[in-house]
Amino acid sequence: MRLPLLVVDAANVVGSVPDGWWRDRAGATTRLRDNLVGVADHGLPSLPGPLEVVLVVEGKARHVEPVPGVRVVPAAGDGDDEVVAVVRAEGADRPVAVATADRALRMRVEALGAAVVGPRSVR
Repeated sequence: MRLPLLVVDAANVVGSVPDGWWRDRAGATTRLRDNLVGVADHGLPSLPGPLEVVLVVEGKARHVEPVPGVRVVPAAGDGDDEVVAVVRAEGADRPVAVATADRALRMRVEALGAAVVGPRSVR
């Protein structure tokens, strides 16, 4: 059986807290990626672990590398489109959640059967 899938909209989650992320987008995304290792191991209240975690990155964070437990997918264009593509391609036959606060993205992934969790759930 495949692990439940958590897809994280990196730009939205990083941007959800005004902690100076705009001065170093790649650094903020790297910190998020490192925090997601624990989420991969232990899961979320609404999605028990272990999980397969995919971090979708874009822009200046596009070069953040993966680490064990967190796969990083650089968006070729719009990050939201890449999140939807990952859910569509990899979400069949298993629980899927997307971490974002973006309302338009939320509607798109819910239409594909994914649950949505807020940015604070993965920070």
